[in-house]
Amino acid sequence: MDSHARVDYPQFNEIAPGVGAALRALAQAVVDSGLEKTLTELIKVRASQLNGCAFCVQYHLNAARRLGVDARKLDLAAVWRDAGVFDARERAALAWTETLTRLDGADGAPDADYERMRAHFSTAEAVNLTAAIANINAWNRIAVGLRFTPPAPA
Repeated sequence: MDSHARVDYPQFNEIAPGVGAALRALAQAVVDSGLEKTLTELIKVRASQLNGCAFCVQYHLNAARRLGVDARKLDLAAVWRDAGVFDARERAALAWTETLTRLDGADGAPDADYERMRAHFSTAEAVNLTAAIANINAWNRIAVGLRFTPPAPA
C-alpha cells in the first residue's frame, strides 16, 4: 500500500472545516456528558486498531498518555481480553467498541452484547459511549481513506 497522504489532516481541516468541527463537537458532547476521558481514549485506540488507522492510533495514544492512562493498558489494548489489566467497566466498553466497530451483517449489535455493556453503564453513559464509538469510527474512515500521516509520538 502506498503510504503517502492523499489529503493530510491540516489540509482536510482547511477543505472541510465544517466536517471536522462537527466531529469535534460530537467528541466535546461526550466529554461534557461526564464519561471518563481516560475510558474514551482507550476505546478510541481500540477502534482505531481494528480499523487500521495509524493516524488515529497514534493521535489517541498521545492523548491517553497526556491523561496518564496506564502504559500497560495502552500496550495491551489489542489483546485486552487476555491482558488482566482492565477493570470490568473498561472490558465492557472495549467489548461494546468491538461490537459496534465490526457490525457483523445481520447480527448488527446483539442484545446480549448491549446488556453486557449496560451492566456497567447507566443509560446516559451507554448512549454517550455509543456516540464516542460512532465518532471514532467516522474519524477512522476519513483518516484511512485520505491516508492522514500519523502525528509524532508524544
